Amino acid sequence: MRPVFVGDVQGCADELDELLARVEERIGSAYEAWLVGDLVNRGPASLRALERARELVLAGRARVVLGNHDLSLLRVHYGLRPLLERDTFQDVLAAPGVDDLLEWLRRQPLAATGTLGGATFAMVHAAVHPDWTEAQVAAHARAVEAVLGGSRADARALLAGDVAPALVDDLGRLTTCRSAGRDGSWSSEEPSAPESVRLGRVAWHALWSERRPGYGVVYGHWAMQGLHVANGLRGIDTGCVHEGPDHEGYLTAWLPDPADPTPFGVPDDSFVRVRAHRRYRRD
Repeated sequence: MRPVFVGDVQGCADELDELLARVEERIGSAYEAWLVGDLVNRGPASLRALERARELVLAGRARVVLGNHDLSLLRVHYGLRPLLERDTFQDVLAAPGVDDLLEWLRRQPLAATGTLGGATFAMVHAAVHPDWTEAQVAAHARAVEAVLGGSRADARALLAGDVAPALVDDLGRLTTCRSAGRDGSWSSEEPSAPESVRLGRVAWHALWSERRPGYGVVYGHWAMQGLHVANGLRGIDTGCVHEGPDHEGYLTAWLPDPADPTPFGVPDDSFVRVRAHRRYRRD
């Protein structure tokens, strides 16, 4: 099955259906969708997007990694934070099968690894530690997943931050990081944010690229950065929910050629995108 990588859906179920239809028009139906996380929130149809993803995963047609908005949904479900005005996953919380659906969700991985042509890669929602090898990405993710996918009490404790700090730190880095420091610190803030500038933090992938780890990374989470195509890196969050007069929103898929020995090279135009059907939010 040819892997097709899909950016942050964030409840844009109509755009997801349209994108997958366009993918099928281009390469046929023998593909597996690798969804980079944030299936829910901010868009209008979180329940439908989540159910569609589960349907594809159970049919062996997709893989999913968890994003920060998916974890926000779990935290609200477990009573760890209130429902915020900006949240739009009320349809999930009110669904008759919400318990079963979210039991499935919390058992999805935080990182997925594989091989494309002659390159190994990891897919995460937000970032990896600049010093991690591909094997270490998987190992750190599996350690956190063992807790998140364990008992409900363990999952709740992790989401509340009441477990070993290293697990909490890895969960945050994999799902929320944008900037990082040479001392190993990281932040969800943009590198241009005053605190990041003061501490000398830069885009996490800038440090990762400096250290040439020898594998590719597919990630999302950074809509304001937009499509990021660089050696070894494919950032595919193009902000479908951010459609507005000052920012065009798209849902993007990356269709690397599985026969390409250097799929993470540049330039690369192996992308399909769907324009947001309407304006959902601006910031």
